[in-house]
Amino acid sequence: MSAPTGYMRQLTAAAVLLALTACTTTKVASLEEPAAAPMTGQTNDPAPGFETVATGSEEDFILNVGRRIYFKQDSATLDSVAMATLDNQAIWLNKNPTWLLKLQGFADDSGSASQMETLSQKRADAAMAYLVSKGVDARRMWAKGYGNDREVRDCTERSCKVQNRRVVTNLRSQPDAA
Repeated sequence: MSAPTGYMRQLTAAAVLLALTACTTTKVASLEEPAAAPMTGQTNDPAPGFETVATGSEEDFILNVGRRIYFKQDSATLDSVAMATLDNQAIWLNKNPTWLLKLQGFADDSGSASQMETLSQKRADAAMAYLVSKGVDARRMWAKGYGNDREVRDCTERSCKVQNRRVVTNLRSQPDAA
């Protein structure tokens, strides 16, 4: 290859790079993504895509309050993190009294099926008792322990098993059928 040909290829490559950097994609991006809602800079600004979540809705509860609490192995004792979540749930539920709730207790596989069912019921009952102590009407709630029948993950690592030791608060508009 001669020197002028190599030089011309370098010039052509540089010209192509300059042309590419001059291109903008704002028109394409504006077609693909919805415009972001104006943000106030506050920490309680909604996450993008969740600006239209109605206050008092099930989505509001899930996103802004939290519906899961976790337990130590073989325990139905509420720790400070679980109590903080339940405190937030109680505040929200007392502001939104039309919702009913089902407290579903779960366990990992650290014991027999009957032991885990009993433990998961104790966990759901503990969460319900705490919510009642915070002013939530007991007639709006019911608790059910499922043992380890509904594992989030089937695993052996300790960090994974904790996901199965939980109570999930599910909002309902009417009681479950018997």
